[in-house]
Amino acid sequence: MGHEDKLEQSSHGRRSRESGCFTSPPSGEVGGEVAGRRQTLRIPDTAFEVLGSGRLAHIVTLNPDGSPQMSCVWVGVDDGEIVLASLPRNRKVRNIERDPRVILSIETGRKGRNGLDEYLVVAGRGRVVQGGAPEVLQRLAHVYMGPTAKFPPMPNPPPGFVIRIEPQRFSGNGPWND
Repeated sequence: MGHEDKLEQSSHGRRSRESGCFTSPPSGEVGGEVAGRRQTLRIPDTAFEVLGSGRLAHIVTLNPDGSPQMSCVWVGVDDGEIVLASLPRNRKVRNIERDPRVILSIETGRKGRNGLDEYLVVAGRGRVVQGGAPEVLQRLAHVYMGPTAKFPPMPNPPPGFVIRIEPQRFSGNGPWND
């Protein structure tokens, strides 16, 4: 099943569990090794909601000299991983190909119980998959731009790159820390 089959738009252009726009978080908990492969950290329901809220995320990757590189990106969730896409092989793509360590942050627009602005921080490991970017961007456009959005805004866009982030730690200020 390709990304286009899994990332269906909801009738309101917003991602939600009920709409099936993105897959639900996996039911597995934090795990070590299972049959020789590392289990992915389960995305808490509260973090899943933020990742599907249509708010811009900030991804930080590492440049070759070790300095941080930050980009604003659209994000979604697919099979327990955070997904984003890029048409060109830009700096963030090249950085993740070389060093998979990433940090992602998103403000929720709400106040937490402590009175401070809520924000989610996800530390993880990214991997770059060639192709599939136009399909992922189109699905995300329905969330970020509206249900009738057409994106990328060009005929026959290049296949681009899909970045899949395996979450390793959730932090920030919000209920995902409870």
